[in-house]
Amino acid sequence: MAGVEEIRAGIALANEKASASIAALQQAAQSLEEAQQSLAEATSGSSQDEVNQAHGLLAEAIQSITGTQSTIQACMSSADAYSARL
Repeated sequence: MAGVEEIRAGIALANEKASASIAALQQAAQSLEEAQQSLAEATSGSSQDEVNQAHGLLAEAIQSITGTQSTIQACMSSADAYSARL
């Protein structure tokens, strides 16, 4: 079994990578928000079902990313708590 310091180092590395993924997800969410804005500008005044669906799907994707970020943060918090107890 790995020693305490090896475990802590592994957790720190995992959290570092998880933190980087949160930043990447934030960038993806920002890009989707920009896409949503472009779509809104391009389709202004349209009430077509496909347009409404596209808007809704982009909003859902952004919400999904936000949820994923929260899940990753909770994971990091749990791992930190474990590391602190070692």
